[in-house]
Amino acid sequence: MKDVFRGRAAWVFGDDFDVDLIIGVENIKYYDPDKLRSVCMKAFDESFVDEVRPGDLVVGGRNFGYGHPHYPAMISLRNLGVVAVVAESYAPGFWRGELYQGMPLVTVPGIGSAVERWDELEVDWKAATVHNARTGETLVGTPPSAHAIEVIEAGGGLNLLRAQYGGGRAPAAAGVRSTR
Repeated sequence: MKDVFRGRAAWVFGDDFDVDLIIGVENIKYYDPDKLRSVCMKAFDESFVDEVRPGDLVVGGRNFGYGHPHYPAMISLRNLGVVAVVAESYAPGFWRGELYQGMPLVTVPGIGSAVERWDELEVDWKAATVHNARTGETLVGTPPSAHAIEVIEAGGGLNLLRAQYGGGRAPAAAGVRSTR
């Protein structure tokens, strides 16, 4: 995975945003990519699916991902090509779930008010920096931990476990190490 993404702010969400609203609460039990694509962001912008491009990013305020940690909403965004989320802070359940799906989550205070939709951004997810081409401003956030980097670079927690344990069985309980 590359360290720097160059893409547009496909959407800027406010504080305490429940990601289930991306696809609508009535669709949180679906995992079919075509179904999720058909409902993605319809409540906010009917043309979103047609306008978002691979490499775009999502920007959020404080407590992004508030609510129950369901995965279909982010599956729909990943299937559209969204490569990372940059927010002021994240709800803990969302953070854990998306980190272990391999989604780069960048924490940058003030990002919610510093970015407008479709701004061209350059995001170094490991350094937690965001440069906004429109304003010329560079914001600096909190870099991810070494473990978070390892999970993201592996493409998610399951891939990391497979790499660590040679494709064999992962340990039965968290914190248990193989004696091989």
